[in-house]
Amino acid sequence: MFNKEKLKEYLKLYLVTDSEILKNKDFYESIEDAIKGGVKIVQLREKNASGKEFLEKAIKLRKLTKKYDALLIINDRLDIAILSDADGVHVGQNDIDASLARKLLDEDKIIGVSAKTIEQAQKAKLDGADYIGVGAMYNTSTKLDAKCIKFNTVKEIRKNIDIPIVLIGGISIDKIKELKELGSDGYAIVSAILKKDDIYLETKRFISII
Repeated sequence: MFNKEKLKEYLKLYLVTDSEILKNKDFYESIEDAIKGGVKIVQLREKNASGKEFLEKAIKLRKLTKKYDALLIINDRLDIAILSDADGVHVGQNDIDASLARKLLDEDKIIGVSAKTIEQAQKAKLDGADYIGVGAMYNTSTKLDAKCIKFNTVKEIRKNIDIPIVLIGGISIDKIKELKELGSDGYAIVSAILKKDDIYLETKRFISII
């Protein structure tokens, strides 16, 4: 059973998967390299995978994350999270509410919610979210329809929300410095790590800067 008091520590560097970015690199080896480099939480996000493929990846990643005492979060698919015994689920504004997800998940399971406004963040907290994903911070090729959030909005969310906040969207290693002023608890990274030839070393670089 995961102790949620340790969640902030795990959220510092949050890896979100994207098979298409990896291209010819082995999916599981790539994720393992990131975990070895310091990632403590992985979100399996597979927008184009069939339900069967998604579940297969979730089950394999669950074994991998357990091996290294890392957490596995499933994007959107509550059923996949339950079937794979993942550590939790992350839902967007168009997905099932966190309050309904909590009815199906054990109390020790983690629920993350995406938010772009203070109202969305406040609702997520009331619904039982354990952390908020805030963004997109910058334009990102992994989610072309994502509109960038203003820094002042992030500061308002931080000021009014006392659960952990993770920034996401187009975050590269050189952007961390200007994002630190926003007071988030962590950074969710996709292509800035997964596109690199040496995922392990790039993850170590992120950890040293964060």
